[in-house]
Amino acid sequence: MVKPADAHVLTLDVVGSKRVTPSMVRVTLGGEGMEHFAPMGFDQWFRLFLPRPDQDSLRLPTRSSGMWYVQYRATPKAQRPFVRNYTVRAVRPDLHELDVDFVVHGDTGPASSFALSARPGDRVGLLDQGIGYNPRAPHDWTLLVADETGLPAVAGICESLPDDARGLALVEIPEDGDAQEFRVPAGVELRWIPRHGAGRSTAAEPGHEAVPGGLALDAVRSADLPSGEVYAYAVGESGLVTGVRRHLVAERGVPKGNIDFVGYWRHGVAAAS
Repeated sequence: MVKPADAHVLTLDVVGSKRVTPSMVRVTLGGEGMEHFAPMGFDQWFRLFLPRPDQDSLRLPTRSSGMWYVQYRATPKAQRPFVRNYTVRAVRPDLHELDVDFVVHGDTGPASSFALSARPGDRVGLLDQGIGYNPRAPHDWTLLVADETGLPAVAGICESLPDDARGLALVEIPEDGDAQEFRVPAGVELRWIPRHGAGRSTAAEPGHEAVPGGLALDAVRSADLPSGEVYAYAVGESGLVTGVRRHLVAERGVPKGNIDFVGYWRHGVAAAS
């Protein structure tokens, strides 16, 4: 993890929103608070503070260190904003704008509801948390694995990698139309893995359709991986990312120090409100 040099809780406004694919809504944030946001590239992520229904004002923590959570928990629940973790999809410093992609496919959680109903002028809070992608060992190529929640991270990493980077990116998405276009180095192969119509993955329980992340995990297990030392980074559903790490260590002999993974969510378990 690479932490930001000087993070603050910023107040930002919704500038606009649009559905970019069947399962993804992009919300653009902006305002004077963006003057204090330092772009770091790769999979830069942040805490996003969202108002609860019927809240007249957004009550944000004023501390930016680890103490923000203590202050947050000390606030009565009815006055606390929802907090969710998201990745920067794009940032335009000259326009003081930042794009955030939200996965929306029928659920009614606070973040999806916000994305679907966001209107210009709606207010949110943001606390920069830095970068998760952080190779610390020499490597010849990069392996990226994600489900749709990790798509913004894969996009940001690919856009930040040098032109001569080599690697493989496996991204599972709900359907074909959820594939996105972004800059990928010529030496990095990007494979989209749509779930719709794919049937059940080997990672799914018997009798059940594909569990999110299961097809991406299958793809890693069956992939003919490049030779040389790898740095692997897996993000998304917790079963996917731990499964990728377990497979690479046990079956491919990859040192644990060459693998980083972040479980964004757990299938069947709602995020705390």
